[in-house]
Amino acid sequence: MDYSGMQAELRALARERDAVVLAHNYQRAEIQDAADFVGDSLGLSRQAAASDARLILFCGVDFMAETAAILAPDRKVVFPEPRAGCPMAAMVNPRGLIELKSQHPHAVVVSYVNTSAAVKALSDICCTSANAPQVVDSIPGDRDIIFTPDCNLGAWVMEKTGRSMILWQGYCPTHDLITPDDILSAKQLYPEAKVVVHPECRPDITALADAVESTSGMIRFCREDDGEEYIIGTEMGMIHRLSKDVPGKRYHLASEATICPTMKLTTLRKAIEALRTEGPVVTVPEGIRAKALAAVRRMVEIGG
Repeated sequence: MDYSGMQAELRALARERDAVVLAHNYQRAEIQDAADFVGDSLGLSRQAAASDARLILFCGVDFMAETAAILAPDRKVVFPEPRAGCPMAAMVNPRGLIELKSQHPHAVVVSYVNTSAAVKALSDICCTSANAPQVVDSIPGDRDIIFTPDCNLGAWVMEKTGRSMILWQGYCPTHDLITPDDILSAKQLYPEAKVVVHPECRPDITALADAVESTSGMIRFCREDDGEEYIIGTEMGMIHRLSKDVPGKRYHLASEATICPTMKLTTLRKAIEALRTEGPVVTVPEGIRAKALAAVRRMVEIGG
């Protein structure tokens, strides 16, 4: 299908509305191609905070738009598809986290960026999949750590750092679809390909990988690596991003099942309508925003 007309319409409307269009790496290819910036959730939120645009159109899932609202409270954040939630983020809730904190009153709470603003507000520090080991390493060795919500990312961090943590038992249903048989079958089809997977994959998948990388890390790895062919273990939208950012190499999905259904709910037509109406708008109550911002700022200070 030719999306050029709608893409031109979106760009023109963005100029008219003084808007910046942000799209996550897992969004539909036609949305990525129409966006001002494409990236991971934190990178896009940083773009939101740095932009002087009046309005931010965030094409992703709900916690990402919330994070943009946390970092850019003076801007209107518009989210085209209110049904686009993150199943993993929904697996941890404030009530459950408060209860777990009461059982471990001296523990430091580390929460993945893939959480709601309310959960971030109950956390001591946030992390991304790129800097989670550095965040954990920054915590004094005599402190217990509660890690939410992704037990797979947490298990990978424990292996990288040697730290024991109390893991919330959440996970990404899309990454969880990748099986060892998928990796082994792909290796048979593409014997020269290196296996690059996201740390949201299960430990039996990361154990088979040549590299375990965040989405931004995958781009860097494939650009700097001397290989020519890669088996990619993450959501399918990443193949389009890699093909554009690191052209001339070959990329294969580890599993054709890795389609995030909520990421794919956003369409160009919905994005255009959201810009036209300047809604729905994502807001975060100031009491929650200020506490969540403190946890996010601590993460940003560590970098990664």
